[in-house]
Amino acid sequence: MVATKPVDFRKGAEGLAALVRETMGADPFSGTIYVFRAKRPDRVKLVFWDGTGVVLVSKRLEDGEFRWPKIEDGALRLTAAQLQALFEGLDWRRVHEPQRTATPVAAS
Repeated sequence: MVATKPVDFRKGAEGLAALVRETMGADPFSGTIYVFRAKRPDRVKLVFWDGTGVVLVSKRLEDGEFRWPKIEDGALRLTAAQLQALFEGLDWRRVHEPQRTATPVAAS
């Protein structure tokens, strides 16, 4: 889940977990990965609960910037593939879930 508004990047794991509860209305201890952006588009932080503690991951791109959704109040859900693309600095909007197909019928 991506917070679409930039946050104060001085916040640590506990501060970001509190934002998950306060601004997203979500449970920071659910195991969901929450993504936060800084005012500068080359920085991202991820916070999640791994069952033993709150994990904080921070990344700054050396070249380029992360592709962010339009800045609005609220949050945006991403698929695992979209999150991976965003974290790699790619345009996550171009990643789509494959369409499900019916199970093939065995040939007789």
